Amino acid sequence: MGPSSSSAPSAWPWPDSLDALVAAPAYHTLLLENDRVRVIHTHIPVGALVPVHTHRWPAVAYLLGASDFIRRDHHGDVLLDSRKLGPPPKTPFVQWLEPLPPHTVENAGTSEISIVIVELKNPSR
Repeated sequence: MGPSSSSAPSAWPWPDSLDALVAAPAYHTLLLENDRVRVIHTHIPVGALVPVHTHRWPAVAYLLGASDFIRRDHHGDVLLDSRKLGPPPKTPFVQWLEPLPPHTVENAGTSEISIVIVELKNPSR
């Protein structure tokens, strides 16, 4: 648990070093941050494998570019292979995301994944 986790209503068990902006900065760009939200842009080129990272807060994800992907846990076990769900959604597309524990993402499709993620830092307020 990192120093910034003390403000969370429930303990986040993973270190701040696994935060998406710290652990995978080549794929996550900070667009805006204040005490209530953090907005990041996730961009994953075709064939790229994003290193192990977390997303601590629930979020609204606005997909600008979708592609097939494989999400694995920090042990390398497949959590989700989107190819088994049918074609990627037509973009733009909006979805809700719960916090994500340590995982990797591999772009297994033919186009870039591009997502603006609005993380809600204090969802109980």
